[in-house]
Amino acid sequence: MEQKNEINIELNEEVAQGTYSNLAIISHSSSEFVIDFVRMMPGLPKASVKSRIILTPEHAKRLLLALQDNIAKYEASHGPIKLGEIPGTPVMPMGFGNKPAEA
Repeated sequence: MEQKNEINIELNEEVAQGTYSNLAIISHSSSEFVIDFVRMMPGLPKASVKSRIILTPEHAKRLLLALQDNIAKYEASHGPIKLGEIPGTPVMPMGFGNKPAEA
């Protein structure tokens, strides 16, 4: 008998609407990666974390590979993604800190 590896994933309406983020701060410890998704608004000095995702190192690497694959497919269809500045916001790289996670 052939066994199917299917997962039934439920997406409720609130989660399906998504949460906008224009900054990600990434930190890690020896056992986990923490990605904080932040929304910065132009002209406001304070930003807030909208979502925190905690991943094992293995899942973080799988996420990296999946993003690389999807970005390559996107750029093949739509052209290169340009990394320009957003008017009115400070110039900040994505946060690739190596401070200990605070989960």
